[in-house]
Amino acid sequence: MQQLTAYQVPRRPMTTEELATLLSIRPQSVRKRYCLTGSYFSLRPVKLPNGRLMWPADALAQLTAEAV
Repeated sequence: MQQLTAYQVPRRPMTTEELATLLSIRPQSVRKRYCLTGSYFSLRPVKLPNGRLMWPADALAQLTAEAV
């Protein structure tokens, strides 16, 4: 898994894999939490017609703001 820095955070919606990389977790952890609760710690993705999930571009900022 590639570690992304704050300067490499995408400015577009992220895939589940990109979100997991930013959070240093496995993509399956994000998918499982989404399947169980309908969100990943209050982040709600957009589900594309092909079934993929696209997470908000500012997902990392939203998660860290809630932790404070």
